Amino acid sequence: MEVLVVGAGVVGLAAARALALGGHEVVVAEAAGLIGSGVSSRNSEVIHAGMYYPTSSAKARLCVEGRRRLYAFCDSHGVPHGKIGKLIVATSEAERSKIEAIARQGEINGVEGLRLLDRAEAVALEPNLACVAALLSPETGIIDSHALMLALQGDLEDHGGMVALGSPVSRMAFENGRWRVEVAGEAMGFDAVVNAASLGAQKLAAVTEGYPRERIPRLVLAKGNYFGCTGRPAFQRLIYPAPIEGGLGVHLTIDLAGRMRFGPDVEWIEDERYEVDPGRAESFYDAIRRYWPALPDDALTADYSGIRPKLSGPGEPAADFLIDGPQDHGLPRLVNLFGIESPGLTSCLAIADIVVERVGE
Repeated sequence: MEVLVVGAGVVGLAAARALALGGHEVVVAEAAGLIGSGVSSRNSEVIHAGMYYPTSSAKARLCVEGRRRLYAFCDSHGVPHGKIGKLIVATSEAERSKIEAIARQGEINGVEGLRLLDRAEAVALEPNLACVAALLSPETGIIDSHALMLALQGDLEDHGGMVALGSPVSRMAFENGRWRVEVAGEAMGFDAVVNAASLGAQKLAAVTEGYPRERIPRLVLAKGNYFGCTGRPAFQRLIYPAPIEGGLGVHLTIDLAGRMRFGPDVEWIEDERYEVDPGRAESFYDAIRRYWPALPDDALTADYSGIRPKLSGPGEPAADFLIDGPQDHGLPRLVNLFGIESPGLTSCLAIADIVVERVGE
């Protein structure tokens, strides 16, 4: 089959690679001038272990499977990464039950090596930490997300696929047994289409002739701001607070160069925008000092932001990944991916296999 994948983020590239490995002719259409310039490059670059997600959810299953495969892929393809581990911390007795619940959920989800620590055990691992208890996740890691996407693109191209940059898709219709797609103003024909457009997935579904409008989920934009931190790293592992509504709280990550950064927070927005308000640092100091009281004044600097393509808003239960295939919507050889937020990067290889299965329905 000739397959068009719309969107050259990490999930689109993973899906395109899997399709090319399966013998299909694959083109990836990316509206921007480079790969992975949207959601895929504006996150924490964390390989998640998989303990947060509800039993039997797609996020739980695909995160755990995807994480195991992602580490193997990084090893085989030379993608820089580090399995440095994470502590999820309770900074009050009221939060202890939260991390205990996360530990139980992680065991249900099949996450390996989780261990509840008392204060003394946690501080022995991270002397600068303040907490009453913590959950150790040794399977959590960090990754160079751009290197991962370049590796996925390399495999795709090695198997005959290609990425077309600066190629927005404006209309799609199934006509005479093929998909007629307007790519950068030109009409092209494909046997199958995968909509991996992330923040643009709903918009693309809306210009797909015959796609049931009632199946297009609401897009909710949750902006996450990040702040860099001056000075030498105070921790060896990632430090996460107990989760908050809409996200996992202002956590500390360490990049592969050893720099500390904090974020994301949750800022519900109406329109796509990425500037970081330096004034938000005040709330960051308050959140961070709950687990790192020694954070110096004036140590935080506005860094970057990302937007989560959520399907649920404030006060609503977190929505699952939505992978909408032909058996769901009735159109042949079309797969729409909606709400692929965290842990989408960790899950990308597992999501790709689902896409391959559903394209052929």
